[in-house]
Amino acid sequence: MSGRPDSDLPPDTQTTPEPTEDAPEDFPDDLPEAEDEDLLLEQARRARWGSVGTGALLALAGTAATALRAADAAPALVLAAYACGAAVCALAAVLGARGRTRRALWTTVAGVMVMALGDHFD
Repeated sequence: MSGRPDSDLPPDTQTTPEPTEDAPEDFPDDLPEAEDEDLLLEQARRARWGSVGTGALLALAGTAATALRAADAAPALVLAAYACGAAVCALAAVLGARGRTRRALWTTVAGVMVMALGDHFD
């Protein structure tokens, strides 16, 4: 038998399983469009507030770490790293408030990495 096998499936073969009656559906397909939009708006609002809260909390933590390290006479590079990380996290909070949640996420990650770099130098 040389050659390629037939790539067409027989008509009685199903490629997707049929939903069973016992399994609950996570998201019904028959929702009106208005409810879909409301759900998307609520998810966007939660993401926005989450990014604002996270950015503000990390900026506050970076500022507190800068003040605590300044009291212990830490090297200037450590203080600068914590201060810059706090500023970047504050920028992330501003981006999140304006609805740029994806950019706020990456900016928050960058700010935390800068603060971790300062902790590494200590």
